[in-house]
Amino acid sequence: MSKLFNVDRFISEYVTERKESLFSKDLLTFHERLIEKTEGRSALVIGGAGTIGSSFIKALLKFNISKLYVVDINENGLTELVRDLRSSVGLNVPDDLKTYPISFSDPVFKKMFLASGPFDIVANFAAHKHVRSEKDHYSIEAMIQNNVLKAKGLLDLLVQNPPEHFFCVSTDKAANPVNVMGASKKLMEDLILAYSDKLQISTARFANVAFSNGSLPFGFMERLAKQQPFSSPLNIKRYFVSPEESGQICLLACLLGDSGEIFFPKLDYNKNMKTFSSIAVSLLKELGFEADICATEEEAREKATQLKANSSTYPVYFFESNTSGEKSFEEFYTDDEELDVDSFSGLGVIKSTKRKSAEELMKIFSNLESAFNSETISKASVVQVLKAYLPNFDHIEKGKNLDQSM
Repeated sequence: MSKLFNVDRFISEYVTERKESLFSKDLLTFHERLIEKTEGRSALVIGGAGTIGSSFIKALLKFNISKLYVVDINENGLTELVRDLRSSVGLNVPDDLKTYPISFSDPVFKKMFLASGPFDIVANFAAHKHVRSEKDHYSIEAMIQNNVLKAKGLLDLLVQNPPEHFFCVSTDKAANPVNVMGASKKLMEDLILAYSDKLQISTARFANVAFSNGSLPFGFMERLAKQQPFSSPLNIKRYFVSPEESGQICLLACLLGDSGEIFFPKLDYNKNMKTFSSIAVSLLKELGFEADICATEEEAREKATQLKANSSTYPVYFFESNTSGEKSFEEFYTDDEELDVDSFSGLGVIKSTKRKSAEELMKIFSNLESAFNSETISKASVVQVLKAYLPNFDHIEKGKNLDQSM
């Protein structure tokens, strides 16, 4: 691989096809307000070692905050985060910087929070984000616990120690969800709305973050490093933002949003959708390879073992998606949600969406807990509980998950 390969430049030229950030104008327009919201403030970032969380931190450190505490269960990720922040140009890293490899649902987190807080800005990025996490009732329980039930415990803690701003990340898959991850995030959004009169709270529905940790493009880089074949669906289109843009979305939504608002990037279906297979071909071309299209996984694996230093082709296996929870494209909002597309240049805002009552939320939480504790629990039974709560949850079940693909 060329030492001169720059992933940010590649994303700009071949993935987002934007020379500057989608949110450059908004950052300039609201610069003074962002200074007012951040100057001398303290911040707690949960799940800050991941791609979006770390990008939010970098966006935040363009301003002069006084204290930054970062929590994540990924100890190695926190180590790399600090090295990255200390090695970057143009970031105002505060003297009071601490990272904690703990879970936000652990008792030790509450001890730290109560002793070190309250914090002015709190952002939560600790979430299950992959459709592949939907395998069986065990993985689904872990996902819903993390994305919803434990998140409620965090909200209850924040109500007693309210920040000026609280942000938590959602997903485009929450709009008309077809997988449990999207349904869990829609449930999380409903939870946010229920607390929006008690906390200054906002969220954002995301496009795919190009080359984010664990993403398929990130996997391409890992396959290259290990001289393994690329594998990608042909029929899956996604919106993409750069890692830098992902942090900027969160910063703008966190600090400028009214309580209960849901932000989304203003992207065009006809111009901004990309297939993973096209990104794979462009990446190989940028690195000096021609994609060698293989008919099967076996053929691709075999050809990868024959790669030599002077190889001009690289094996890839493209296929039609046939796994549960995948739809061919994503969307940011539904027909019954009230939109504001004028306040920001690069962002749209969902101003109003149908709210669930506290009684409805308590009932779904109780039903989910009962399902998880049942001796006859199955993936299908949990999906039915979610469908009863979310009538537009059109779950796509194909009997195969992403762990069964290369």
